[in-house]
Amino acid sequence: MRRRLTYVVLAAFVLLAAGASSTFAARGGEQTYIFNGRLLADAGNSSSIYVDVNGGNKPAIRKLVGRHDERSFAVGAGTQFLRWSHGVPTVVSEANLVAGDVVSVHVRAAKGASLAEIQATQAVRVADSGPHPGRSAKPLWLLIGSLNAPAANGKVSIHVQSGNWLGLRKMLGQPLDESFSYGQRTIFILWQGGVPTVISPSQLKVGDRISVRIRAPRSYSLQQAEQVAANHVGDHEPNTPA
Repeated sequence: MRRRLTYVVLAAFVLLAAGASSTFAARGGEQTYIFNGRLLADAGNSSSIYVDVNGGNKPAIRKLVGRHDERSFAVGAGTQFLRWSHGVPTVVSEANLVAGDVVSVHVRAAKGASLAEIQATQAVRVADSGPHPGRSAKPLWLLIGSLNAPAANGKVSIHVQSGNWLGLRKMLGQPLDESFSYGQRTIFILWQGGVPTVISPSQLKVGDRISVRIRAPRSYSLQQAEQVAANHVGDHEPNTPA
């Protein structure tokens, strides 16, 4: 059984390293393109936003190779606008986005879509982190899975199914059922219909899809990272970014 679990984690790791979406979000011929950058102009209530792109996930970066960085992205009634402050997201209106803010634009489009087609597809989410978002000196560990038991005594246990490259690499050879620590500074967010709400650990439900984010040294073992209080625990988080 232990060997079979190891093979499962190894297979997931190989998929991730081969260029799969960090969240394995690609389904039905579509995938999520994430473009990060700074707003070049106040968003107002227009049908597009203008961003000086300086990063993103692998699918987005591939589309930008050889192209200039300043890009417009379609937004509309189906776009959710989030403002992040101290790790807590709040749903806002497009008018709350101002020039100079650091934003992350999420677009769902076909795997083979051109950059122009992606830009013309209405973004599903625009996350605004303000003009001076904090930067962590420690790398992100992201593990995603189903909740095994009610969170209690500073521990949340999940059956790991996905994660980012660092998290999955540390999972190699480990059981899929793992327990992670949380503390007073850990933020718990429940997503319903794409809308985030701050909750308490006791509101997590067994079987829910849980994402655990930890900031810890890259040199740590999985067991060491599990003793570090998570920064953020998401319940049903959509299109979990790595």
